Amino acid sequence: MIGGSHRSRWVEFPDEEGLRPTPDRVRETLFNWLGQNLNGMRCLDLFAGSGALGFEAMSRGAAEVVMVERNRTIIRALQKTIIKLDCSNVLLRCEDGLEFAHQKNGLFDVIFLDPPFQSDYLQKLLPLLTDKLTQDGLVFVESGQIFEPDQTWQVVRHAKSSTVHYQLLRCESALKHD
Repeated sequence: MIGGSHRSRWVEFPDEEGLRPTPDRVRETLFNWLGQNLNGMRCLDLFAGSGALGFEAMSRGAAEVVMVERNRTIIRALQKTIIKLDCSNVLLRCEDGLEFAHQKNGLFDVIFLDPPFQSDYLQKLLPLLTDKLTQDGLVFVESGQIFEPDQTWQVVRHAKSSTVHYQLLRCESALKHD
């Protein structure tokens, strides 16, 4: 992890096909965008993978982090990390991110959305997330190519690092209620 209470701690993960941990440089930029302190926030790491984003949020004070991952080998690795880091505020769900997004699971301040790059999950998921965000909630999107959200979303920040495109989105309907 690159910041917070668990700074310099390593998150171990299995060598699974398609597993792409968010690079340190991207995480550093993201948490500069979000602010270094996530105290009291509820975060969702919808395609947890290595757990890098969720554990980083936990390290920076998030009150609760829900990690969703369907690969059982990766789930076991995440469970070991949760125990190793004594993360009682990290909840792990073994299911598909799209299925999870269809359920009522409360509101989140930040949603990390990093689905497999070759999938079409981004287009399917964003409409499901509009009512899962708090009024000031943000969605972090990571993709292998430029992603253009529909008019429901405002791109707050965007950047590219090597082959990774990433951006921070805010739901336009939430802006109208401010």
